[in-house]
Amino acid sequence: MSSQLKTYLTPEEYLAIERRAEYRSEYFNGETFAMVGASRRHNLIAGNIFGELRQQLKGRPCEVYTNDMRVRIPATGLYTYPDVVVVCGEPEFEDEYIDTLLNPTLIVEVLSGSTAAYDRGQKFGHYRSIESLTEYLLVAQDECRIEQFVKQSDRQWRVTDTCSLESTIELAFVPCTLQLKEVYDKVSV
Repeated sequence: MSSQLKTYLTPEEYLAIERRAEYRSEYFNGETFAMVGASRRHNLIAGNIFGELRQQLKGRPCEVYTNDMRVRIPATGLYTYPDVVVVCGEPEFEDEYIDTLLNPTLIVEVLSGSTAAYDRGQKFGHYRSIESLTEYLLVAQDECRIEQFVKQSDRQWRVTDTCSLESTIELAFVPCTLQLKEVYDKVSV
């Protein structure tokens, strides 16, 4: 019986490998974690949100990115790929590659059965440590439901649950609204 030794990477080693890799991986505490592919529903929802935000942010000082923009959480060292990210103001990047964002304003994660607990718990714990982050959306793909977390002045987060296709979410710090019927366009919930 043989035991394999884990190989731990520095952040610089991770980034060098990740930038050449065919598949994306998250990184935390020296370890990499392969990301699995997304379902049709997941892709439709993330694409719908990206499209709505992109359209509303035209001509405004905010940029919206899809799931290929890596985010680094400086306080914890996690490197991850949110489904949708918005940065308002001047984006800050880790290095000259301009592929690792440091100062997101809004992060959106589309939940799946395998990621929901992590996205709500441990991952949100990492995200909360980002000084610039003011809003976090968790979007269900198996039902019509968006959980909106908004940072309060005392570093607490207020949560609002929206569960009707006829509802609209006003984003608190990004000048946009999301109509749930648009978020779930072409998705049966």
